[in-house]
Amino acid sequence: MGKRYYCDYCDRSFQDNMHNRKKHLNGVQHHRAKKAWFDQFRDFAAILHDEQVKKPCRKFLQKGICDFGPNCRFSHMSEQELFNLKRHMEEQRQHKEDSEDRMISERSIEEWLSKREKKQAALGSKGDLKTKEDNEEDETERDIPPQLFSIPDLPPSLLPPPPGGWKVSTSTDWG
Repeated sequence: MGKRYYCDYCDRSFQDNMHNRKKHLNGVQHHRAKKAWFDQFRDFAAILHDEQVKKPCRKFLQKGICDFGPNCRFSHMSEQELFNLKRHMEEQRQHKEDSEDRMISERSIEEWLSKREKKQAALGSKGDLKTKEDNEEDETERDIPPQLFSIPDLPPSLLPPPPGGWKVSTSTDWG
């Protein structure tokens, strides 16, 4: 029977030879299926720009249906849908800016871990000799990145110590 070629975009398979594959890949159905696949992943700004450039489809506005469907060269979006798309795009942009601002102001977990490892390696080589600068570094190292606090249901061993430190009871009897 021979090898078969399966096209993920078209969800079709056929005998794999150079002629059939070239004919399929250059076909209109394959191009439409490929475009439909990649259109799923377009961002709101690109969709909005394309829809604003297009004129409204008269047939779609009159009847509510167009024979060309998604391949129509005119816009099938109403004013309300365009407004919602603009609002959604603005929210997405605002969310992106907020996350970038937050990432700039906060240290990343990787940075925090690398500084912690360097500090522990330095302490291991120095011994127990601590200077005033080391104590200041200890204070800054206790600033745990806020990303770690957002992880829900951490086991007690991974929870950070309370702000005042752990309570130590001196009168413990070991029976």
